[in-house]
Amino acid sequence: MMKTLSYTADAVATGDGRNGHVRTGDALVDLDLGIPQDLGGAGGHVSNPEQLFAAGYSACFLSALHSVARVQRVKLRDAQVQAKVTISGGGAGFDLAVELVVLMPDVPPETGQELLEAAHRKCPYSRAVAGNIPVTLTHRS
Repeated sequence: MMKTLSYTADAVATGDGRNGHVRTGDALVDLDLGIPQDLGGAGGHVSNPEQLFAAGYSACFLSALHSVARVQRVKLRDAQVQAKVTISGGGAGFDLAVELVVLMPDVPPETGQELLEAAHRKCPYSRAVAGNIPVTLTHRS
């Protein structure tokens, strides 16, 4: 019987949401937040929810990619995942879109595309946003 694993991350946002602060329970993430200049904010040396989402998604997807590569017996050397999270909209609300740009040196395009699609099916972030946020997968050698 397979052992069920579970982990809960916790974070608290304070202040005015996007112009505030976020801190995880273990204090490993402890950041000031601000609205990017592109969205009319002051910008500066602050983070934002889209950066945090991009960081989590890229790490999670890379883990899923390594997992499916092992199963398919494909050796990944120096693989990288860049998550580009775009927020757009206005008064009626905002929408997100994601592009995952995956660098897999020495992996042929057909094999790379198969790995991307398998990782996309496996990654919890991909499964969570399926049908809600458009995600584009791009393979680079």
